[in-house]
Amino acid sequence: MTSGSSGTTSSLPYGTTASGQKVTRYKLVNPKGAEVEIMDRGATIMSIKVPDRDGKLGDVVLGFDTLADYEAKSPYFGCLTGRYANRIAKGKFSLNGKDYSLAINNPPNSLHGGKVGFDKHQWKRVPATAPGAVLSLEMTSPDGDEGFPGALHTVVTYTWTDDNELQIDYTATTDAPTVLNLTNHSYFNLGGAGNGTILDHEMTLYCDSFTPTDDTLIPTGEIRSVVGSPLDFLTPHVIGERINHKAVPMVQGKGYDHNFIINGSGLRPAALARDPKSGRTVEVLTTEPAVQLYTGNFLDGTLHGKGGKVYPHRGAFCLETQHYPDSPNHPSFPTTVLKPGETYRQTTIYRFGSK
Repeated sequence: MTSGSSGTTSSLPYGTTASGQKVTRYKLVNPKGAEVEIMDRGATIMSIKVPDRDGKLGDVVLGFDTLADYEAKSPYFGCLTGRYANRIAKGKFSLNGKDYSLAINNPPNSLHGGKVGFDKHQWKRVPATAPGAVLSLEMTSPDGDEGFPGALHTVVTYTWTDDNELQIDYTATTDAPTVLNLTNHSYFNLGGAGNGTILDHEMTLYCDSFTPTDDTLIPTGEIRSVVGSPLDFLTPHVIGERINHKAVPMVQGKGYDHNFIINGSGLRPAALARDPKSGRTVEVLTTEPAVQLYTGNFLDGTLHGKGGKVYPHRGAFCLETQHYPDSPNHPSFPTTVLKPGETYRQTTIYRFGSK
C-alpha cells in the first residue's frame, strides 16, 4: 500500500497539560530528510516538512509552538477528530431504538465528537507492527463518553514512507453498538504554514457529487452533482477562483466547507492540490466514501502560530476523509454503525511531491 519506511522515529517531552498530563512529541524522519512531528495529545500532526521544487524543506501544516496554545486556541489543527468527525444534527441520534444526546458545541449541532472529543484525549504509544518511521497510538473511549454508547478502543498508526507519503491507518472495536467517524484535521498550506493564503492553490477533487446542506451545514439527504457549479473540481481550478460565488452552497459554507462524495471504492485518489509558487503537491488517497474540503473560512488573522506567524483568513485548506456528516440520522447514507465483533478499518494517505 505504501512504499515502506526505512526512516527513524524519536521522541521528546513536550510539556504538561493544564490537567497535569505529560505530553510527548514524536519525530518521524525518512532517508530524504523529510519529517513529520506528531504529539500524543489528540494524536495530533504538528508539522510536516517536505521539499519544494528546488529541494527546500518547508512546514506545510498549521500549528503552534507551545502545548498551551494547542490547548487554549486550536481550531482542530492537525488532530484526530472523533468519536464522530463533522456534524450531528442538534446533537441527537437514535440507535437500535434508543435515543442519544450529545453536547451542542457548534450550535445548534454537535461537531467533531463534542466538547472533549478525541482531539483532547491523551493517547498512548503502543509498539508498531513495522520498523522505520512509524508511530502507533491507542486510546479507549469509555461507554457514555460525550454521550456516545459503547466502550471504544481505537488504534491509529502513522507511517512516514521513504517517498514522502504519510499513511494513516485506523482500527477500532466496541463492546456495544455505536456510531463512529474518524478523520485527521490537518490544515495545509503548501507554500508553508503562515505564508499567505491558499487562494492561488490549484485543487482537483475526484468527486462527481456532494451532499447539500441546510444553513447549519447539516445534509438535507440529497445527493447532487457538482457539474456546472462552483463545487466542480473534476478538472483543476484555483481555489480562489469561485470561493466568493453567490451560489447557495458557497454562501452557507462561507467559502468551501462541503462534503464531497469520492468516485469509486477501495483505496483510491480523492484529491490533488498544488501550490504553483513552491511547486509542492499533495495527493490524498483514502478508503473512505467522502472528503470534506474546508478552506479556513473561520481563520481571521487573530491566531499567531509557529514562529509567531499570523494565520490569515483562508490561510489553509483541510481535506478531511470521512463518512458523510449526520449519517446516523440519514439511513440512506453509508452506515457509520460499528457493532461488537466488527473492526472499523480506514486508510488515508497524504502523498507529497513537487513539480
